[in-house]
Amino acid sequence: MMIEIDPNSPEYPKVRKTADTLKNCGVIAYPTDTIYGFGCDIFCKEAIERIYKIKKKKSTGFSFIVHDLKEVAKYAIVPDSAYRMMKRALPGPFTFIFKATKLVPKQLIPNKKTVAIRIPDNPICLEITRLLGNPIISTSINISGEPHFSDPLEIEKEFGDEIDLVIDAGVLENDPSTVIDCTGDEMVVVREGKGDVGLFS
Repeated sequence: MMIEIDPNSPEYPKVRKTADTLKNCGVIAYPTDTIYGFGCDIFCKEAIERIYKIKKKKSTGFSFIVHDLKEVAKYAIVPDSAYRMMKRALPGPFTFIFKATKLVPKQLIPNKKTVAIRIPDNPICLEITRLLGNPIISTSINISGEPHFSDPLEIEKEFGDEIDLVIDAGVLENDPSTVIDCTGDEMVVVREGKGDVGLFS
């Protein structure tokens, strides 16, 4: 199923329908401020396994989205310096890696004790997480190791039979987030993507 949602002013009934799909352990395709992603409730083991199978990806972990900085503190151990930087940079096209708290499901961090978290500058995914009440998986729409999909019509054609809902918010640029490792004494840019890395120098 595909639904069109206004990326600037998401319609409540459509976002509510999306959140309800996730509450029922559904898997969706949704827009961020960088690329489209597969998403599900991080506490639904069945849905997480579905995403691993769709992407043909080994169980090496996923990042996820929260809707504000207060939520970050539930799932990550955030140094004061990193928190101040996040207040400046977020919402935005950045993924931050932290040491994980015990609330993070093991399926998301099976081989390590760190977690990757995003707060995208996109009203649709932030409103979805707010209404759901839990974070959602954030992983690119592709088969592992292959190019990303950025057109919702192509996503529906390729993956529509394997997921429950595709959100159409228009075609996005195929530009991933910048990844910042905050687990050491200094923040380190481990992948430069969309976003100003000068914020972290």
